[in-house]
Amino acid sequence: MEPITHFLTGACMSRAGLNRKTGLATLTLVLAAEGPDIDAVSYFGGGVSGLQHHRGFTHSLMGAPFIGAIAIGVVYGIYRLLLKNGRQTKLPPNWKLLYAYAVLGSLTHVLLDFTNNYGVRLFAPFNLRWYSWDIAFIIEPVILGVLIVGLVLPGLFSLVTEEIGARKTQFRGRGGAIFAVVCFAVVLFVRDFEHRKAVNALKAITYHDEDPIRVSAFPTAINPFVWNGVVETRDFFESVVVNSNAGEIDPQQNAVVRYKPEETPLTLAAKNSRLGRVFLDWAQYPFVEADRLSEGGGYTVQFIDLRFASNSARGRKSILSGTVVLDSKLNVVEMYMGERPASH
Repeated sequence: MEPITHFLTGACMSRAGLNRKTGLATLTLVLAAEGPDIDAVSYFGGGVSGLQHHRGFTHSLMGAPFIGAIAIGVVYGIYRLLLKNGRQTKLPPNWKLLYAYAVLGSLTHVLLDFTNNYGVRLFAPFNLRWYSWDIAFIIEPVILGVLIVGLVLPGLFSLVTEEIGARKTQFRGRGGAIFAVVCFAVVLFVRDFEHRKAVNALKAITYHDEDPIRVSAFPTAINPFVWNGVVETRDFFESVVVNSNAGEIDPQQNAVVRYKPEETPLTLAAKNSRLGRVFLDWAQYPFVEADRLSEGGGYTVQFIDLRFASNSARGRKSILSGTVVLDSKLNVVEMYMGERPASH
């Protein structure tokens, strides 16, 4: 998910009671909850490098102890600066417990990223297979809302109690944070339930007289009952919109059919490129299209993953699509993700 949800999740976990055990709990959990995204530096090497390395080891079960150690190192540095400036924490820090919190915060990041359809490599570096739950969108307004409410409302309530002279407590906001975490879990439960209904609806029918080989339903923003369905048959892929609340779909309405293209030396050359190998390793429903360039005698081969095909506007490539440019001898000339770089 996006960074704000990760930060707020760490803050809510701390306020739910963990901050009563040791000083610096909130800082540790907030930093560790966003820590796995340190691998975003791979995007400085370009889109292909980012796709290859993002959500790898730092987003795995094995990576959590290492991310926790990095987070603790940063927290310790901040703590030393506080002491140098004559400031102390309300509670003394318990570093062993804080390390456990840091690992826990890192694991929440992995879990939340696992819920959406981009996926994570849970068992890297020993197994680089991608796993995804496919139940939550990368930005979930309902989840963001309950996390914000859980953190903000207790603060407003405390201002009111102070105005009327009520006793001020050292730790505030526990009830609101617990409420937010429980609501978060309920939202994921509902999403999972609706996802299963959508998948069952996709399995229940035939498509142009062909039985589905496999089906998937992917989340959309805002509405938890609307899913982007992808169906694979022997001869084609079909993208449909599924309403899990109704429990049925009309494959003739808002459907896009893509017939499986034949494999050619052109597509094989593109698939053997670095972009092709990385993309095909990550994509669940890869679809490869080749076109001849109007000048120069070369070719372009576009890679799309049907999980995200509907996310791109008409006439504009998704940032999660890839393009390989080949010359007339099928040598790789250029590779890029999304739109062609402006310098070309």
